Amino acid sequence: MDNTFNNIPIEKFQFAKKNDIYHDKKLETKPVSYFQGAFRRFSKNKGSVVGGIVIAILVLFAILAPFFTPFKPAYYDMVYSYVTPKNNLFVNSGLDFWDGCRDKETNFVTFLKDYALSVETGREVIKHGEYTVNAEGNYVYRYDTYYGVGFGKYKTISQEEFNDIQRYQNETGRQVLYPVVKLKDRPTLEKNKYDANIYYVTENPKASVIVPKLDENGMVIPNYWKYEAGDTSSLIPEYNSLRIEGENGITEDGKQYFYAYGRKVDGGIEVRAEYYEYYIYQHNEVLKDGIKEPTFWFGTTQTGKDIFACLAYGARFSFVFATVVAIANFIVGVIWGSISGYFGGKIDLFMERISEVLSAIPTMIVITLLKYHMGASSQTLVLFIAFFLTGWIGMAATTRMQFYRFKNQEYILAARTLGARDARIMFKHILPNGLGTIVTRIALVIPAMIYSETSLSYLGIINLEAGNTTSVGTLIAAGQQSITANAGYVALFPCMFLVLLMLSFNLFGNGLRDAFNPSLRGTED
Repeated sequence: MDNTFNNIPIEKFQFAKKNDIYHDKKLETKPVSYFQGAFRRFSKNKGSVVGGIVIAILVLFAILAPFFTPFKPAYYDMVYSYVTPKNNLFVNSGLDFWDGCRDKETNFVTFLKDYALSVETGREVIKHGEYTVNAEGNYVYRYDTYYGVGFGKYKTISQEEFNDIQRYQNETGRQVLYPVVKLKDRPTLEKNKYDANIYYVTENPKASVIVPKLDENGMVIPNYWKYEAGDTSSLIPEYNSLRIEGENGITEDGKQYFYAYGRKVDGGIEVRAEYYEYYIYQHNEVLKDGIKEPTFWFGTTQTGKDIFACLAYGARFSFVFATVVAIANFIVGVIWGSISGYFGGKIDLFMERISEVLSAIPTMIVITLLKYHMGASSQTLVLFIAFFLTGWIGMAATTRMQFYRFKNQEYILAARTLGARDARIMFKHILPNGLGTIVTRIALVIPAMIYSETSLSYLGIINLEAGNTTSVGTLIAAGQQSITANAGYVALFPCMFLVLLMLSFNLFGNGLRDAFNPSLRGTED
């Protein structure tokens, strides 16, 4: 036995002072509730926090984005199909990014047509007028997909609209109508005769591929229809409108001429309207729908639908639909699973057989039958019934498993001995202990529902293109078709949304599982 303590010299001892005596102190920490502890445990999981932040951003996008765009899912404009993403903040930034342009490599003839369009309209169809010629002799430049539409085909409008456009031009100083080309001076082939972008003299009007004729300075030669002042027998009379060479026409050989801004045809007046300005005129003066100019932040699809608006409304629909289905499945599944797991025996056996029969029915069969019998009904209702009919079964199985796990624990037996009723034991003692697994299940049900709805709309089994409703899956399907059209951005944005959603919900679900795990309670400090 060690006698070291018995041999300590007396001079080593000192009298204790009053302030040196310590007593037990009252605990200064506050009690931590169940949800406070869960939040602390969740905050320690950095991946789950990041996942939660991404989910919050996606949800805010779905809620707020539709308020920041005048476009709706029902909107479309075939003229502006496959235009590239454009943000006005980047147009004049000097960066070749998000400017509505794309890289274009083409031959001299096509380059000359784009150049001629730039000269007539004064717009940068070729960005900054800059181009290079590569080793193959092709011209490479940034092509503006918005201005590059040009005039399209000759348009026939009414006399009233013609007059209203003239009024709009005079009031705003923005030119919509440009001089037309005489019918006999146009290219011969039908496909080129009504191409309003061809306003110049051509090398061979009968050729299939039209080549502009250049003057000695290498410039295209305008081929506008001119008429002498006072001669209005078959032409549009002179208007006080914007002119190419002065407000009062031009003078040649001592005679005054005006350019013809339209040709009288059956049904109205045939005009050359630059589509960019005509689009602004239509939406601001005629439709008055809040669309100021053609600017599509995420670009457009093959049918000219605004991807940003479709994605925003599609995301909103997906979140709302998945949340409603998840809540319905949660309520039914928890009640069903708790009764089955708590009482067991014949009740459990009977309820389990019902669940097994329902779960054996393929969802695709359910959707097909519902579509057959509810053809005139909303596709959203068909989708909800199909997902709800069997969607609660997984939640019920999870809840049943948790009740079997905890119902014979000592604290449950003690509560039963003290006279607690079954409902109190089920939802006060057992359910909170199994809440971690159940909540995790809910967190995974929502992305699963969104993924299923997206897959069905992608395959075309469910069509949600009604009114201002659309689906992310429809956008992805449109993006698949656009890959060969050098428009990968159509698929990029909806695919990014779906990938971020699935990854974030998985990370978020893992964090919830650990946060609500009762065995980890007290380990957050």
